[in-house]
Amino acid sequence: MSSITADAVDYSGVTEVAGTRVTREALSMLYTRYAFGATVAEGDDVLDVACGGGSGLGYLAKHARRVVGGDYTAPLLAHAARHYQGEIPLLRLDAHTLPFRSGSFDAILLYEAIYYLLGPERFVREAGRVLRPSGCLVISTVNPEWCDFNPSPLSARYFSGRELVSLLREGGFQADIFGAFPVVHASAKERVVSAIRRAAVSLHLIPPTMKGKELLKRLFLGRLVSFPPEVTEAMASYCPPTRLGETAVPVRDFKVLYAVGRRS
Repeated sequence: MSSITADAVDYSGVTEVAGTRVTREALSMLYTRYAFGATVAEGDDVLDVACGGGSGLGYLAKHARRVVGGDYTAPLLAHAARHYQGEIPLLRLDAHTLPFRSGSFDAILLYEAIYYLLGPERFVREAGRVLRPSGCLVISTVNPEWCDFNPSPLSARYFSGRELVSLLREGGFQADIFGAFPVVHASAKERVVSAIRRAAVSLHLIPPTMKGKELLKRLFLGRLVSFPPEVTEAMASYCPPTRLGETAVPVRDFKVLYAVGRRS
């Protein structure tokens, strides 16, 4: 039974969809997510739990045996449906209660969405149920220990690297943590922009929606590019995730974290 209600939260305003104006780094982050996921899920049956507007589904489909896209927000799925025209199965779902039989997939991806879940432990248990015995769960999230971290207004909880390890281990997975997009403040301009960003975050001056953020990004980060309807090969630079090993100390030198969980 679905737990999606008539008054479900709409995440459209905080999700990048085709046509949104973004930085080149954001485009690189998008490409890196799905290029990394494709290496994990090559030739597999893959579920993208929070596919949003579906920009990564076509890319995954070129590498996987089967791809299914799901999301909590109906308008986002409508974006994906218009683009793929029935070529990729799409369904509205709640990550806490995945509507699939046990052992349905080889790989499950949850990209930039774990911080919206009210019960992330329930999702991890559900992922373990829906995955096959050798299955893999890949989670990507902004790093809350990054000095320029800015939380989404709709978020519930952000996970550090060590917290992701604990979450996956408690859910029955062996866990590896990776960092991507190293923090670099090499130039005076970059240091100034970082300081302005931190001040704006602390004073709650960052607009809550993607549309509202576009002007600030244009002013401080330069020319923006259009978010694509579908990821294509080499459309942006790839940032190879770096295995971090033990995460007993805070990880402050990467903007993005990846957690890869394999069934124990």
